[in-house]
Amino acid sequence: MASPRWLALAGVSFCSVTVPLAAQRLTRTAGVVLRPAGSNAVPVGASRVVLHRVGRATQGPVDTAMTDAGGRFQFEFRADTTANYLVSVRYQGIEYFSDPVATNPTQPDSGLRLVVYDTSTTARITTKSRTLVVSAPDAIGARTVIDWFVLQNRGDKTRVGVDSTGPTWGGLLATAARNTQVGDTRLSQFSPDAVEFRGDSVYVTAPISPGEKELLVQYELPADQFRLDVGFAETDSVDLFLEESSVTPPRSGWAVSDSQAFEGRRFRRITRRDRSISAVVLKFPGLGVKPEVALRWLVGGLAAALLVGAWRKLRAS
Repeated sequence: MASPRWLALAGVSFCSVTVPLAAQRLTRTAGVVLRPAGSNAVPVGASRVVLHRVGRATQGPVDTAMTDAGGRFQFEFRADTTANYLVSVRYQGIEYFSDPVATNPTQPDSGLRLVVYDTSTTARITTKSRTLVVSAPDAIGARTVIDWFVLQNRGDKTRVGVDSTGPTWGGLLATAARNTQVGDTRLSQFSPDAVEFRGDSVYVTAPISPGEKELLVQYELPADQFRLDVGFAETDSVDLFLEESSVTPPRSGWAVSDSQAFEGRRFRRITRRDRSISAVVLKFPGLGVKPEVALRWLVGGLAAALLVGAWRKLRAS
């Protein structure tokens, strides 16, 4: 049974959620917009900052403010406790967003720092890490692959495409990958609309600001694909997680760790130790025969067995 104190706290919490917005105290949010300039950061004045509300039922802009000469801005609003609030600023055509801001009126979020960047079509984007999780074959023999990239912009400019549809980064997927798509959108920091798949390659068309960004891709290896063949040039670290215990891991330049569990399934972890290795090929168990060929062999073998049986019966009669 819940304690009276817990019930009292729950009652207070419930009441606080249902208090009309007009009766709530104003929440104050303030901060500054800055732009890197060498080893320093300079304020960005005369920029339009937008306060956004993100709720379960509705979302959209709540208010706008212009930064002063020192790049400073502030908002006062009555917060809906069932929603999140964040601020954004647009600079050189790119929108930059803050993390959700605090909405407790007694502890205002008054130290926000929105950092914006100049843009470049040549800013270098590298792959800091890549993790491939390869499942065992399903009922029809296909294997699911989760391909997780961590991209890194080590410079001080946002990478943009040469035009509105030009890619800002590209990478290779496994050969013969099919049904490619962006994975869990809660983990991937790129919208599916900003990711393109062409053959066995993936391209990002969204701007990539300085720092790290995660891209989660999911695809299948068909039943007639008896190997994982993938390249990962210029990748700092690479990890493979294999569910099939019968797959022989690569020998030279790789290390096998203890198995790890994901959602009740166990995977061996294989880590690249030699950074000069730019690709991996893993062979899956099987005869290496396509299913349609194997079916033809099976049908042909069955027909031959029936013919032999009929011939023996004729000889015996």
